[in-house]
Amino acid sequence: MDSITGTLVWYYAVCPRECWLMAHEISPDEDDTLLDLGRLLHEETYKREEGDKGFEAPGMKLDLVRKDEDGITVCEVKKSDRFIRPAAMQLCFYLWRLKQQGVKARGELLIPARKKRIRIELSEQRESELVRIMSEIERLVAEPTPPAVTGGKYCKKCAYREFCYA
Repeated sequence: MDSITGTLVWYYAVCPRECWLMAHEISPDEDDTLLDLGRLLHEETYKREEGDKGFEAPGMKLDLVRKDEDGITVCEVKKSDRFIRPAAMQLCFYLWRLKQQGVKARGELLIPARKKRIRIELSEQRESELVRIMSEIERLVAEPTPPAVTGGKYCKKCAYREFCYA
């Protein structure tokens, strides 16, 4: 499970085919306007305030980490609330990895367009679901070919759409 990243967890929760493609280093359309918007959001929104820091470690690229009198809060910034469940599972993955390293933290999804902050806790139920998802990701990426196109509700705006529908 060391090769699993928060990004793969997010992709799996959106579309297992996307997860397989990303795990096999097949990049989405880098000129996709939604990807550009996401990059801009990360550069311009939540400019680092005093004490706010991003953090990278194997399998993790945390948008913001805040430490205050209540402890550590790990924040994930998303451009919309369309993918709350995948974003919550990605954040739970980060909280789980930190827990494995002896760091107790809480999570927050930040959605600047809606001025929303959603608290995310790594409950036992979410942790069980995460372990199941990681097991499914391991099985999925071991397959020699990606899963079939499902034509799901997110396909229309997906940066992989040309790959899937060419």
